[in-house]
Amino acid sequence: MSSPSSSAQEARRAIATRLGHLRRDASLTGRDLAIRCGWHPAKASRIENARTRPSDDDIRAWCAACGAESEAADLIAASRDVDLMYREWRELQRTGMKRNQTSDVLLYQRTQHMRVYCSNVIPGLLQTQGYAEALLGTIADVFDTPNDAPEAATARVERSKVLYDGSKRFALLVEEDVLYFPFGDAETMAGQLGYLMTAMSLPTVSLGVIPRGTPRRMWTLEGFLAFDDRRVQVETLSANIIVTRRAEIGLYLRAFERLSKMAVYGARARALILEATAAQG
Repeated sequence: MSSPSSSAQEARRAIATRLGHLRRDASLTGRDLAIRCGWHPAKASRIENARTRPSDDDIRAWCAACGAESEAADLIAASRDVDLMYREWRELQRTGMKRNQTSDVLLYQRTQHMRVYCSNVIPGLLQTQGYAEALLGTIADVFDTPNDAPEAATARVERSKVLYDGSKRFALLVEEDVLYFPFGDAETMAGQLGYLMTAMSLPTVSLGVIPRGTPRRMWTLEGFLAFDDRRVQVETLSANIIVTRRAEIGLYLRAFERLSKMAVYGARARALILEATAAQG
């Protein structure tokens, strides 16, 4: 699969291309524009070739030099949107994790069909308070950021109430190994696995478990969430990546479809969850 950060790169190139069009429409060379902006010519070239991210002031100066001041606001807004496509977890969690759990509540509420694949943890939508606290506490420790795990876990569980909205559909897939990765003590894990059984009975929820020994139709991926057909959120170790290019979204949806055909559901999924529960001791 292509790098999910390419959505951000493509958006950056689109902004750079638009700036280049404005320069040519104004019949300016790159050197002319740099002189008008008071820059070294290399800076204008780097911006137009998407090698340097323009600041808000850079965009304003570029548009003014081209006599296109009216274009500045839209280009600045587009540039800021790109900044949101790739954000390091350390940055997102620099003041704690609760804010990150509440910032996308409206997105969850607007989405009619959510697809979630997790290869390393229980999906956030299905996490219990205890499991979420243990996991989020580990995350804070790894990134050395403020540990507000109890408050962040409460916000995560509150966000998950969207599962009870009968107008929506949630398709969730986990690798079987996820059921065995312990976060919290045995009681916490037992409660978490028990809640998976409960969540499976919700009419809005389809939970599939991909057995360890099943023939692979798709290799293991990093976790991702697809919000309808409009947006995919990929969760890497270092960053939260937002994919918005239609071709890339389609690639993730096709991958999800292949993964879903490897999973078991209903009674067979419950049997795997019960086996994992028994193994917790």
